[in-house]
Amino acid sequence: NRAACYTKMFSLNEALKDADLCIEIAPDFVKGYSRKAAAEFFLKDYDDALASYQNGLDIDVSNEECKDGVRRCVEHINKANRGELSEEEICSMQERAMAKPEVQNILSDPEMRQVLDDMQQEDPKAAQTHVQDPGVAAKIQKLVNSGIIQVR
Repeated sequence: NRAACYTKMFSLNEALKDADLCIEIAPDFVKGYSRKAAAEFFLKDYDDALASYQNGLDIDVSNEECKDGVRRCVEHINKANRGELSEEEICSMQERAMAKPEVQNILSDPEMRQVLDDMQQEDPKAAQTHVQDPGVAAKIQKLVNSGIIQVR
């Protein structure tokens, strides 16, 4: 409940800490995941919010709060990809994503650098070849969901 209160007061980092603690104590408590996701969503961290909502749905597939959260996250990720978010919102998403070790590792991986270079040169054949690799496809999706790559 405290995580929900912190979120309503826009003390989002405190809400995240509380939700993480809640999940650690009771990993099968759906509200822990939905509260974590809500804080991540308001921090414009749509990719992590989506994952947290999906973790909640892994516990309770009928949870309406998590279902609605997934829909809202996907909607915002798609808006970012269509260029419908403000420059400020996109920059905020990208800054937050760049601070994540997972994103930094993807961007510093020589293989992924080559993949991104091939995609930037708009070589459809090379891009298709790369995305057939499930590991590469997952990394590209992570970058898209984080706002690092925009698909228009």
